[in-house]
Amino acid sequence: MGKTINIRRGYDIKLVGAAEKSTTDLPVSDVIAVKPSDFAGIIPKLLVAAGDEVVAGQALFYDKDRPNLRFPTPVSGEVVEVVRGEKRRILEVRILADRSNPRYVEFAKADPATLGRAAVIERLLDSGCWQYLRQRPYSVIADPVDVPKAIFVSGFDSAPLAPDLGYVLGQDKENFQAGLQALKVLANGNLHIGIRDGGESASESDLAGVAPENIHRFRGPHPAGNVGIQIHHVSPIQRGDIIWTVHPQDVAIIGRLFREGRYRADRVVAIAGSCVSKPQYVRVMTGQRMREILADRLNSDHCRIIQGNVLTGKTSSLDDTLSFYTNQITAIPEGDQSEFLGWLLPGFGKLSLSRTYFSWLWPKRAYNLDTNTHGEERAFVMTGQYDQVLPMNIMPVYLLKAILAKDIERMEQLGIYEVAAEDFALCEFVCTSKIDVQQIITEGLEYMRKEG
Repeated sequence: MGKTINIRRGYDIKLVGAAEKSTTDLPVSDVIAVKPSDFAGIIPKLLVAAGDEVVAGQALFYDKDRPNLRFPTPVSGEVVEVVRGEKRRILEVRILADRSNPRYVEFAKADPATLGRAAVIERLLDSGCWQYLRQRPYSVIADPVDVPKAIFVSGFDSAPLAPDLGYVLGQDKENFQAGLQALKVLANGNLHIGIRDGGESASESDLAGVAPENIHRFRGPHPAGNVGIQIHHVSPIQRGDIIWTVHPQDVAIIGRLFREGRYRADRVVAIAGSCVSKPQYVRVMTGQRMREILADRLNSDHCRIIQGNVLTGKTSSLDDTLSFYTNQITAIPEGDQSEFLGWLLPGFGKLSLSRTYFSWLWPKRAYNLDTNTHGEERAFVMTGQYDQVLPMNIMPVYLLKAILAKDIERMEQLGIYEVAAEDFALCEFVCTSKIDVQQIITEGLEYMRKEG
């Protein structure tokens, strides 16, 4: 067995509206959309035009700088529209789905454990499944010419209202195991899995073929489930190191490619939050309209729809489509109302990490929080708050200020290569100065990537 790691710094935000463990299969939308904006750092070049017939797994566009990165359609049908924005930027490629008779690009079925590394890479690139592999540093799509130090998969999610990955993967166990075999080949055996010790997680029985010394147990609050935190405690990234990461559901999609010979992009998504009348899991197709996913599920018209969790997700709308990497949809009340006396008003129902309110006496209470930030941006001062919730051996405030100053040497010394925006989400949540911490980290990583 690998390491057992206790995460002491962090915080579990308990919210009402957790998804019940029941899954509903939703029909495919009439129109499915693929958005280049889902993929950071690419310049899309079209391979199709309006009126073209496509089959699931066929590439719609590729990356100008890395032409071997091809982005597929999740459904068969007709390309009905290419939506463009300013300067003819591609915003969406819309496909009229062939719902009654889906067609696929057919690949030869194979056991990835019997294939060489080059063959596995070629299959992933040809099918469009390569986009599920992300790279640290920079948190972008992995480069197939690189050989990573290791590949990491976090088998649990500790974010607020996050899906129970043990339950989700239990519905696709064989494909998940096949996907792990493919990653093991890519990693030359250095495949690491993080599981929650005694909690909701992928079980060890699902990890057949993974070396026992590479299965690591984590205890403690969020962000213990963040793959970046797990990398930091198991195999820290040094200058020149490359580590690849994959979400467990994406591992299962990769496994389908080898077991079924098809790119099948449907996934189980948790619909959660206090504005959801019946929180549960749904099986949907990537690119599906949010309006159809959330039909008759919202109990309020005045709520914020988030693709992802409340800390790291992106604001969405009913007219939007399900993004490529989304595994959770959260709906919480919109906090656009003013509050009399603000934080000076005492209350037992207010969440506080600093024990400002007596709510700390009920540590297991679930809260119905809204989007109100309870203040606006102020002077960026040293408070020590970030250190209480970031379980990494770095100095977060100094790193953020180095990014703002665009001091490359200082950023490297302070650990820019180890972090991603999601690792700083709790820092942003507790920040007295109301600094947009995750955006600063994102801009810093992009600046380093371009300068490198």
